[in-house]
Amino acid sequence: MHLTFIEIPMSVSENLLTVKNTIPERVALVAVSKTMPAATVVEAYKAGQRLFGENKVQELTNKQPLLPADIKWHFIGHLQSNKVKYMASFVHMIESVDSLKLLAEINRQAEKAGSIINCLLQFHIAEEESKFGLNHEEARQMLCDPMIPHLKNIIIAGVMGMATFTDDMAQVRKEFRQLRQTFEWLKSDFFPTDDRFREISMGMSGDYMVAIEEGSTIVRIGSLIFGERNYS
Repeated sequence: MHLTFIEIPMSVSENLLTVKNTIPERVALVAVSKTMPAATVVEAYKAGQRLFGENKVQELTNKQPLLPADIKWHFIGHLQSNKVKYMASFVHMIESVDSLKLLAEINRQAEKAGSIINCLLQFHIAEEESKFGLNHEEARQMLCDPMIPHLKNIIIAGVMGMATFTDDMAQVRKEFRQLRQTFEWLKSDFFPTDDRFREISMGMSGDYMVAIEEGSTIVRIGSLIFGERNYS
């Protein structure tokens, strides 16, 4: 008799556990749920996940009311200032701040909503032109602006970056190391006594282990947990 073995796909909860078992306790896992329906997010939530990431404002605002209120939402996509108002009342962290204008608008909308929003400064570390983010001089100018001390409804909590999309892990490692060095520079020069400035968000499904080795405190993982995206 000929036996046929069928590979049974793992569930979201099983995938989540597998990923969590590879991440040290000091590193936070953001489950990137973009394109996934609310029911799929609930499966991860029931397995204990509380940090979720989205990269489009409309998708996030459509999904958020359907899901448990104790989810901490991270916005990880490029953000236009005029979209901040739609999520200011509930977003826990905006990881993609790349201008003073955006930071000021986040503060303004957070004040209106009676909230305080954690923010990460996004840096351009990849060789790809398509990636958004600050360079060192832009970050220095932003943090030296006299407006910064008056932004009471935001917390600048660290940095974020996305490495080049490549199989060359030496290149990826170099870029992650660059982001960690940027964090250390900012910590030393601008936040030496601020314990809230402590996050380095880097690493996704294909490179998060390298990111952790290079000092990441937040990894953003989607496809390893939820499977392939459906962009149709």
